[in-house]
Amino acid sequence: MKLLSVNLGRRKHVPYTDHPEGVTGIDKRPVDGPVRVAAPGPKGIGASGVAGDEVCSTRHHGGNDQAVYAVAREDLDDWERELGRSLTNGGFGENLTTLGLDVSGALIGERWRIGSEVVLEVTCGRIPCATFQAHVGEKQWVKRFTAKAAPGAYLRVIEPGEVRAGDAIEVVHRPDHDVTVALQFRAVTTERKLLPRLLAAGQALHPESLEAARKYVSQHGA
Repeated sequence: MKLLSVNLGRRKHVPYTDHPEGVTGIDKRPVDGPVRVAAPGPKGIGASGVAGDEVCSTRHHGGNDQAVYAVAREDLDDWERELGRSLTNGGFGENLTTLGLDVSGALIGERWRIGSEVVLEVTCGRIPCATFQAHVGEKQWVKRFTAKAAPGAYLRVIEPGEVRAGDAIEVVHRPDHDVTVALQFRAVTTERKLLPRLLAAGQALHPESLEAARKYVSQHGA
């Protein structure tokens, strides 16, 4: 398992975002050399956990529980076959493109060591939005992406440091439950009856998903 690329986005004016200034950082490109990764601060205040990466809408993106976004190269390859066109590393707006790691099959709370310094913890899957759809340029992309339920993973930073393309990735902790990123994603999108199952992941779960699961149980029971 290894890190294929580290991808950074610069603030860019586009016609398809609802940001009040008409900008987005979703267009991420691979960079050379080491990149610093650290917790950016709470959501709404902190942006990306990856140095040099711009997050324009901190209401929906960034913050400690969404500090880094990872996508498996294997998932990009699968979409390439389905779409009939190439997708570059960073093409889904991910910070980290991995190889040999089942990102959407990772457990909530699973921890990865990347290189010799950085440890990241899986929190949730990525919810597609209209900006993502326009960036990819595919009709009904939000619906198609949601149906596949291979959203990639958001991660929080447990141990900061530097990462670079080619770094080895090691899974250093797997929690004792069965709540995967894919399951969490399905629970908060198309299969809300799964929400009670998310509670097994506890505090490792993204706070918004944890709140949704608790609310569902209070209203409908487990």
